Amino acid sequence: MTEPRADRPHMPGYGILGREEGRGLLPWSWATERLMASHGYWLATVRRDGSPHVMPVWGMWHDGCVWFSCSGEARKARNLTDDSRCVVTTDNAVEPVVIEGVAERVTEREPIERFTALTNAKYGVDYAVDFYLDNACFRVRPQRVFGLDDADFTGSPTRWVFDT
Repeated sequence: MTEPRADRPHMPGYGILGREEGRGLLPWSWATERLMASHGYWLATVRRDGSPHVMPVWGMWHDGCVWFSCSGEARKARNLTDDSRCVVTTDNAVEPVVIEGVAERVTEREPIERFTALTNAKYGVDYAVDFYLDNACFRVRPQRVFGLDDADFTGSPTRWVFDT
């Protein structure tokens, strides 16, 4: 995965310091550490009528993407079938990482086998590969990522942009 470009997001009215002020932009490693450490994630999708839908999901940061699964009939899966754009956030509001990206349904056995092993290890469960093959497995490729450290609210906000 190519390292994304980092810049300071424009947040009018929040007193955010300029790029040369404060402690500087957060490194991409800061974001990936929090993405890997997050127990769960919040997934935001959009219904056909344009109304939002947000749900928590178990998942993980692996191979430059957030991976998660759900029932193929779940509202989130149906929404992603209609519009693959979504937002995924970590579960830590003090040092959040927010991913704007595109979800892709994964159906190939080999990546789902790896996902199964990682999920079983992370959550202490023993699901079979067929469980995920029978349901829906997704990976979200980031397009833009936003992070900030609440301890340096005005100096740390960083936006990373991926070449797509």
